[in-house]
Amino acid sequence: MKITDIEVHVLVSPGFRADGTSSSQDDIVVVVHTDEGITGIGETDTGPWVAKAAIEAPGTHTMDLCMKDLLMGEDPFDTSALWEKLYTFTCMTGRRGAVISAMGALDMALWDIKGKAVGRPCYKLLGGAHVDHLTPYASLQPYGSTVDEYGSSLVEWAGKAKDYGYKAAKLECTLAGPYNHSGLKGTDEQATEIVRACREAVGPDFTLMVDVQYLWFDAESCLRTVRKWDDLDLFFLETPLRVDNLEGYEILTREAPMRIALGEWQNTRFEFSELMDKGVQVVQPDVGRIGGLTEAMRVCQMAQDRGRLVVPHCWKTGIGIAASAHMAAAIPNCPFIEFLPAEMCDSHLRRELVSEPLVMENGVIPLPDKPGLGIELNRDALERYAWKP
Repeated sequence: MKITDIEVHVLVSPGFRADGTSSSQDDIVVVVHTDEGITGIGETDTGPWVAKAAIEAPGTHTMDLCMKDLLMGEDPFDTSALWEKLYTFTCMTGRRGAVISAMGALDMALWDIKGKAVGRPCYKLLGGAHVDHLTPYASLQPYGSTVDEYGSSLVEWAGKAKDYGYKAAKLECTLAGPYNHSGLKGTDEQATEIVRACREAVGPDFTLMVDVQYLWFDAESCLRTVRKWDDLDLFFLETPLRVDNLEGYEILTREAPMRIALGEWQNTRFEFSELMDKGVQVVQPDVGRIGGLTEAMRVCQMAQDRGRLVVPHCWKTGIGIAASAHMAAAIPNCPFIEFLPAEMCDSHLRRELVSEPLVMENGVIPLPDKPGLGIELNRDALERYAWKP
């Protein structure tokens, strides 16, 4: 089997908010074609125009070649060898960032082809399932023009998630900081009141996580607040500090009263090695952004060897959700995956891009049983939301 063509699609959700902080408003989707008529689908969570250029831009020397050209004529089964080829011959421009994210979309599509070619779900090719179902958590994004409205919205969403059948939810509690898209100017004390109200609303047997979206500048500012959350039994605190403050994260992993989770923006095993060296207890690889299933599985193995948990980040469409699910099934150290059903999403892309996406039943997600990633593109949606300059 040989790769014959690669389509690259940039998609934009109508009515997107330029002042928002949700990357589900746009997407890049790749479709890899082969000479046997089997196609693979992939996506990644980065700027789609930049990723498109990373895949299609020509190069003039061996340190900065065109990724599309590098894959033409290759056997899609050679995933590890092709990953190394792409990494090596884009190294001057790449190594991290959008180039690795674009590689992730391509690698995801190659695994989809492999599964379809042999008639097996991807997790079977990744080593087989360690579980017979996956446990999802709901990512809750509140709204409101005042802190009180924002807090009430989050409490309401937490109750809805529990009523829907979820056993776990993650609270976005971002009243300040660089990604405070609500425009509110709340205090750490008000955040504490909101998180406490959510715990009271869902009761002690519901798993709660909190994402503050890189809120604090230094570890001590974070600790002054989160030490007051000790009795709230939080499963983890996500991204409390700026992404490159590794020394601060080392302090938090020693002194915070809950696990620290990080990794949604990281590329490659090399950056995750840095996180785990600093003691981060929960790593959050995004399958597309990390470099695809090939690289994600390497990170999962590293985490297993070090006794760390893996809870993947996934905030795009049913394509990335499917890839996360296959990865999660194939490892023993993944207690939850991020998942929202279509009816709880506000993004057209998340609701419509994939036909027959994964579903939650009685609070869990049954393992996918279709070949490859197990999903199909809705070509009507692909055309409807195509970016037209």
